[in-house]
Amino acid sequence: MKINLNADLGESFGAYSIGNDEELLGVVGAANIACGFHGGDPVVISRAIARARETGASIGAHPGHADLQGFGRRPMQLAPEELRMSVIYQVSAVAGMARALGHPITHVKPHGAMNNQACVDRAMADTIARAVAETDPDLILLAPALSELAAAGEAAGLTVALEIFADRTYEPDGSLTPRSRPGSVLHGTQEALAHVKRMIEAGGLVTREGEVLPTPFHSICVHGDGPEALGTASALREALADWGHAPVDLPTAVRGTAA
Repeated sequence: MKINLNADLGESFGAYSIGNDEELLGVVGAANIACGFHGGDPVVISRAIARARETGASIGAHPGHADLQGFGRRPMQLAPEELRMSVIYQVSAVAGMARALGHPITHVKPHGAMNNQACVDRAMADTIARAVAETDPDLILLAPALSELAAAGEAAGLTVALEIFADRTYEPDGSLTPRSRPGSVLHGTQEALAHVKRMIEAGGLVTREGEVLPTPFHSICVHGDGPEALGTASALREALADWGHAPVDLPTAVRGTAA
């Protein structure tokens, strides 16, 4: 089994430092790079792209709600056209920078509340998928397994990479446990490894109650802004190899060949 390890990066901006892009890009096979709305600025974005080019990690645009103070994790209700243009604008910005720096993007992954909302709201998911397809129909949509966003991507004719989370727990319907609830985030490296191993062995999502929701998946996310992100990502990459799963970039994981 070839599997991708991804992280959300490029989220620092101005004087504010978030995550450890330099080190994480030496570990993960794909980086989802903030587009400036929830985090990121032109210099931070360019540095993340340049580092990914050095390490060979595939990169994608990581559009989110225009919410710097809330880090894009607060839900917003946008009119469909406003949401569509927001996604097109953000993806186009990072795609243009990546092309200029010689390391084109291969995918799009919505961030935070935008992602969570689209996982359960099919109309919102369809709007996002349409925006990605209009920007570049060859882009991969990285979407949570068993989500409305994944279904919308397939309906829009996009290649969809299905994602699971190493450091988040799942509800019985396959959605992520809301961050407002205790235990929604797994903070220890060993907890995350055990969580991923259970899902690989079960062939699907494993909920907090231990129920298995069967699904294939192509990529595992470690949130790059957590203090234990680097340790968890490094341990997970090593563990995947030990379990016989080759860590690869995202296009290889979903299409079988690199971009």
